[in-house]
Amino acid sequence: MPMNRRSLLKLAGLAPAAKIVGVQFAHAQDREFRHALTLFDDVKYRPDFKHFDYVNPAAPKGGRVRFGVVGSFDSLNPYSFKGETGPAVFNDALLVSALDEPSTEYGLVASAVWHPEDRGTVVYRLRPEARFHDGQPMTPEDVIWSMQALRDSMPFYNFYYKNIIRSEQSGDNEVTFVFSEKGNRELPLITGQMPVLPRHWWTGTDARGKQRDIKETTLEIPLGSGAYMASEVKPGVSIKLKRVPDYWAKDLPVSIGQDNFDEIEYIYFRDANVAFEAFKSDQYDWRLESSSKNWATGYDFPAIRSGRVVKEEIKLQQVEGMQSWALNIRRDKFKDVRVRQALNYAFDFEWSNTNLFYGQYVRSRSYFNNSEMEAKGLPSPAELAILEPLKDQLPPEVFTTEFVNPVNDTPQNRRKNLRKASGLLAEAGWTVTQDGGRSVLKNARGENLNVEFLIDTPLFERIALPYKQQLELLGIAVTIKTVDSAQYQRQTQTFDYDVIVGTWPQSLSPGNEQRDFWGSDAARRDGSRNLIGIENPAIDKLVETIIFAGDRDSLITACKALDRALLWNHYVVPMWYIDYERTARWDRFGRPAKLPDYSVGFPTVWWWDEEKAKKVAAT
Repeated sequence: MPMNRRSLLKLAGLAPAAKIVGVQFAHAQDREFRHALTLFDDVKYRPDFKHFDYVNPAAPKGGRVRFGVVGSFDSLNPYSFKGETGPAVFNDALLVSALDEPSTEYGLVASAVWHPEDRGTVVYRLRPEARFHDGQPMTPEDVIWSMQALRDSMPFYNFYYKNIIRSEQSGDNEVTFVFSEKGNRELPLITGQMPVLPRHWWTGTDARGKQRDIKETTLEIPLGSGAYMASEVKPGVSIKLKRVPDYWAKDLPVSIGQDNFDEIEYIYFRDANVAFEAFKSDQYDWRLESSSKNWATGYDFPAIRSGRVVKEEIKLQQVEGMQSWALNIRRDKFKDVRVRQALNYAFDFEWSNTNLFYGQYVRSRSYFNNSEMEAKGLPSPAELAILEPLKDQLPPEVFTTEFVNPVNDTPQNRRKNLRKASGLLAEAGWTVTQDGGRSVLKNARGENLNVEFLIDTPLFERIALPYKQQLELLGIAVTIKTVDSAQYQRQTQTFDYDVIVGTWPQSLSPGNEQRDFWGSDAARRDGSRNLIGIENPAIDKLVETIIFAGDRDSLITACKALDRALLWNHYVVPMWYIDYERTARWDRFGRPAKLPDYSVGFPTVWWWDEEKAKKVAAT
């Protein structure tokens, strides 16, 4: 994410000098505390801003909104590695993002923040008025405890915060974090995203006198600090939240015009089709449609025709990351790049887009689709300066050929691509033999080439089935295993699969999360997002080049170089993307005249419209 922040304006009220882990900081008057951090050259909102531009500061409070969720939950603790968690607790973070400004965070629990030019440390000033829902203040002790508790309880946080080597109180309401490396422009913002947890609650006992443990699942509603708190929980069925009327931050500029609903309810369904029927019968209000078939054919019901339900495509200015069939190269059968490439030749996207997706998608051909970071053409001189030192560790095509996916737009091309796939498999040592009257692929050890697709929704069954037919023409034995969300989570966290649907969302300023996506350390850590199992020194080096890029141009160049390296290693079979959100809602809500650029903003900046609700009820 960040770049130079020197242009940020100075805030009044500076803390005394402090000495942290042997580093003597400048005197207080020399530390330029700021109200925000950004990865870009400047921030949009000045220190005296009244509210974000995309909100209605006069938005009415009241009403309710209901969401449908496919799946279940068996815990209310979002900070444990165990269980499936329901949305019952919200803890405010040190900083909060603006929805119309990428890679920028403004003070929430922290009123101001400072870091030196080398970004080797960051100092946060806490607001004295910041409170948990029980009225207890948020203190530096809570911040320091939160950092360590999160690292201890969840592998993701332990990895994400691994460069934070120390946190200490450096003033009455001041906390300092010290980093293991300098020049990592994202680390101050990463610490700013940290939720502040109530130490006194998590280290206390429950109503039965049992010691609480942040590492364990629980159906006790944890103590929070955000704009909402859970009011009713029916395990596995529903969770109701109520707006906290005396929420401590409700009058801050970062909160004005937001969190307008009195009640938010999450209703759980075991089946996606049942959930859709429930939406049509007004059992919940808002839907982000993930099925192209539903979007094309399912929204022709009475409430649509009468205008009570609004179907809308909302276009956003965002990077479209890679969605794919992710191949687990921890499995021996996928270690040969020719096998992985063959699987891409066998995937008939064009048939699927026409017959299953109603032509709604564009095929992914980058890990940074729809952005200036997408690698196109041949490497530029600036890219080559990054790539050339790694030449012996990268596929030669990185330097000579623009990556394009196979195209199966005609029967002739389909046959040609299957022949190409067959040839690649043969080169990799897989031979077609007859077994019980059918053709199968075997290697020199007599092992069959079997591939299992692990999925957690029937929506992907209809996509996997035609792909299965293509692979079986090559002699690959394919099974499709559909499991519930809890089992899927367990298997993906421990990388117990051959192929899954892998998604890696990207921001306009990629950074430290790329270590978790592609880094060698992440490949060996349960719960990471290195779903593929990549352990490649060249990829590690390219990721570090992104993280330590000194300016925007260098960042873009490094992302393009990484894009080429990932693509030509054929780690995935690319799927598709759309550059808009498919939304449907019962027409009970108001919204600002202009939504934020990077989010639909629902329900955060929308509100209950009483007149619309009456019309819906009367129709």
